[in-house]
Amino acid sequence: MTSGAIAPKLLTLAWPLVLGNLLQTVYNLADMFWVGRVSSDAVAAVSLMFPLTWLFVSTAMGVTAATIALVSQYVGAGDDRQADRVVAQTILLTLGVSLTLAALGWAFRRELLTLIGAEGAVFTESLAYIEVIFFALPLTFLFFAFRAALQGAGDTKTAMWLVVISAGLNVVIDPVFILGWGPMPAMGTRGAAWATFLSRALAAGTGVAILLRGGFGVRLRVRDLAPDPTLLKKLVDVGYPATVDGWARSFAAVTMAAFVTPFGTAAVAAYGIGIRLMSVSWSVAGAVGQATATGVGQNLGAETPDRAARVTWVGVGGTMGLLFAAGGLCVLFPEAMMGVFVDDPAVIAEGRRFLYIVAPFWAFFGGTMVIQGGFRGAGQTKVAMALSFLARWIFRVPIAIALAFSTITVPGTALAFQGLGVGVDGIWLAFAVGASLTFLVAVGWFRLGRWTESVIDQSGPERELPEEPVGTGDEIGVDAGSAAEREDDD
Repeated sequence: MTSGAIAPKLLTLAWPLVLGNLLQTVYNLADMFWVGRVSSDAVAAVSLMFPLTWLFVSTAMGVTAATIALVSQYVGAGDDRQADRVVAQTILLTLGVSLTLAALGWAFRRELLTLIGAEGAVFTESLAYIEVIFFALPLTFLFFAFRAALQGAGDTKTAMWLVVISAGLNVVIDPVFILGWGPMPAMGTRGAAWATFLSRALAAGTGVAILLRGGFGVRLRVRDLAPDPTLLKKLVDVGYPATVDGWARSFAAVTMAAFVTPFGTAAVAAYGIGIRLMSVSWSVAGAVGQATATGVGQNLGAETPDRAARVTWVGVGGTMGLLFAAGGLCVLFPEAMMGVFVDDPAVIAEGRRFLYIVAPFWAFFGGTMVIQGGFRGAGQTKVAMALSFLARWIFRVPIAIALAFSTITVPGTALAFQGLGVGVDGIWLAFAVGASLTFLVAVGWFRLGRWTESVIDQSGPERELPEEPVGTGDEIGVDAGSAAEREDDD
C-alpha cells in the first residue's frame, strides 16, 4: 500500500473482507434456521444470546484493533521483526482476556441469564447454548488475532478462505448436531453451540498453524511469547477504545429498538428489515474502512503521511459513490426491497417511509466508517471511538427522543420536556440527521491532520541507514545480513 495506484490496492484488500462479513451473516442465519426446526423457545434463546455474544465479538475486535495499527506501521517501516513480536504479544493478550471472560462467564452463567431476562424454557435453552459458547471464546479471540495480524501485513484473502471453510463446516454440521441426524443424538440449542465450537476450532487452529509457519507477511515465533510489558501496554492503550466503541454500538442499537417498540408491530418489523438492509451497506463500508486502516498504517510507517491521507479519501469517495447508488435503488424500489422479507402491507408501507428517509443518507454512514478506519490505522482509536459516541449518543438518540415523542420525562424526577411528537418518522430522521452531522465532523477532524504521527518507535537500530553507499551487486547480501543480525539479537 506504500506505492502504486491506490484504488486497485484498496479494492484488492477490501473485497475479501466484504465477502467474509457476508459469510459471517450466513453463519449466524444457519444457526437460526435449524434451531427454528426445534421450537420457538429455542429460537428465542438463540436470539436472546445474540447481544451477549456480540459483546464478546466486540471485545475481540477491540483487543486486536491495535494489532492492525501496529503491524501495518511496522511493515510499512520495513521492521518485519518487530511486527512479528506484536503478533506474539497479541496472542498472549487475546488468550489472557478470553480465558478470563470465559471463566467469569461460566461461573456466573445463571445469574447472567437471569439479568438478561431469560426464564422458563427459554432459560433452559439459553443455558445449554451459552455454556458451550463460553468454551469457544478463546477460539474466537485467537481467530481475530490471526485475522488482524495478516490484515496488518496486507493479506485479507487467507482469513477470508478460512471463514469460507469454517462457515461451510458450520452449515453442514448444524442439522446433524441440532436435530440429531444419523447416530448423533438431537441436542437442540446445545448442538448449535457445539457446531459453532467445532467450526471456530478449525478456523483458530488453522490460523495459528499458518502464523507459526510464516510466509504470509508476519510470523508467530514461540520465543516471542515471553510477556513484553511495554508492548502489551501499547496494545491495550491503542485497543481498548475500539472495545468500548463496540459496546457503545451494541447498547445504542438496543436503545433505538426500544424507542421504536411503542409505535407498534409494523414499525418494529419495518425497523428490523430496514436495519438488515443497512447492514449490507455497513459490511461494505466496514470492509473498506479496515482496508483503509491497513493502507494508512503502512504509509505512516513508511513516513508518507500525504499518501496515507490519499488512501483515506479514495476509500471515502469510492464507498460513498457505491452506497449512494445502493440507497437510490432502495428509494426507487422500496416495496420490492421490503417485499423480499415480508408480504404484510402495513409493514411494507412503514418500511417504505423508513427507506425514503434513511436510504439517501447511507453514503454518509459509509464515509464516516472509512474515515474511522483511517484513524484506527494511525493508532488514533480514541478518535474513532469518539466519532461513534458522537453519532449515536450525542446526535442519534437525543434527536430521536426530541422528534418522535410528545412528552419527555426524566426517570426518577418530575422533570418533563416537550418534544415535537412527529411519531416513528422522528426516529428515522434521527438516523439521517445524525449520519450527516457525524460525517461533517469526521471530515473536519481528519483534515486537521493531527493523526499523521506514527504510534511506533522508529528510532531503534533497525531504522539506521548505512553510512556508505552500497554497490548494487551487494544489496541483497546486505539486506540478508541485516535480517540475520536481527535474528541473532533475539
